[in-house]
Amino acid sequence: MINPKIIESIFSSASIQRWNDYPRMMELVELDKQAHKFIISYFLAKLEKDVNYTHLIEAGIFEFLRRVVVTDIRPDVFRKALQQKGAELNQWVIKKLRDSIKDIDNGNFLKKFEDYLTDDTMYKKERFILKAGSYLATKWEFNIVYQTSSFLSDIEDVKKEVEEEIEDYYELIGVRKIALNKKLAKVIDLSGRLRFQKRWAQTPRIPETSVLGHMLTVAIFGYFYSIRINACDKRLENNFFTALFHDLPEALTRDIISPVKYSVDELSELISEYEITKIEDDILPNVPNEMKKDFGYLLGLYDGIKDEFLDKINVDGKIKVVKDLSKYNEDKYDAIDGLALKQCDKLSAFVEASLSISHGIKSKELINGKRQILESLQTISGIDFKKIAQQIDLEFGTTE
Repeated sequence: MINPKIIESIFSSASIQRWNDYPRMMELVELDKQAHKFIISYFLAKLEKDVNYTHLIEAGIFEFLRRVVVTDIRPDVFRKALQQKGAELNQWVIKKLRDSIKDIDNGNFLKKFEDYLTDDTMYKKERFILKAGSYLATKWEFNIVYQTSSFLSDIEDVKKEVEEEIEDYYELIGVRKIALNKKLAKVIDLSGRLRFQKRWAQTPRIPETSVLGHMLTVAIFGYFYSIRINACDKRLENNFFTALFHDLPEALTRDIISPVKYSVDELSELISEYEITKIEDDILPNVPNEMKKDFGYLLGLYDGIKDEFLDKINVDGKIKVVKDLSKYNEDKYDAIDGLALKQCDKLSAFVEASLSISHGIKSKELINGKRQILESLQTISGIDFKKIAQQIDLEFGTTE
């Protein structure tokens, strides 16, 4: 499904500092920016016509991986480099990542990655949506930077450049809605605030990861799982975006760690009920009407309960929990591999713990948490998640 080397590359983005030549009230890292970009791009795409969501997801992952490789290049310099030396830069990126991704999907992922970087016309509409999403995520970050940089001589020039760039994307309905501070802007803002909530808050870790960044890592794992099982396009789309939004309610409830959530009788049910109320009161009213049902489905709402980690299909608005999704691998069934996404969620948490331990930052909470996660990992649709975790341990040198 995925190998430890590419996992390490993905998580290295949690250490890539953004706006590091400006004073900041908090650390801004690439993983969080990429997650916010994907979330914004989802809403922009849903308000447009004829968008291929498999292409949107793949283009976003390709650009994310390229950004991880060129981490030391400032965004403005990076854009100029692509304009003037794009072919050479992209070949260097491919060379750096080839060994990590060559075996994924029998080499098909590498081929698409190479094609994408060498052909600017590939996924053209989806590229433009992602570019707009990237801009809006950067603008959101700049609002943080601006608060602590007002004394700098060039900050007003930067502010002007950032504000003027929005005109490049006005043809997108979603950009206009967000620019006018309509309801959708509230959802974008709520999503961005998940970068303020840190994972494993009770123990030190390196690198720290936020709830926002974690959502993206689970979504990427969900994508690789989907291509491994040859999921249809709609199933792949649902898996990615269900994972991407799986912790969105925590912007309203805060991140409650699993040992607390499940150790007190009926507490998990109470939390779930509260999440449903907050979603219905504070999230869905700000989502455009034409996408409310679909978005509620991704968030796991059905029959008055919330559970995004169940295997489900959705036919003519009727949601049904099923046992064998292989029977429903067609777009018309609108399937979600909830059980597998739960394993992706656990695998991401395992990597967070294992990576910190590999950096020499370990605690009783991390060690015990990692052990419990490993014991709970299962095999879904022939994908052995426990084996993947054990391979990660070997790569990171953290095998007990």
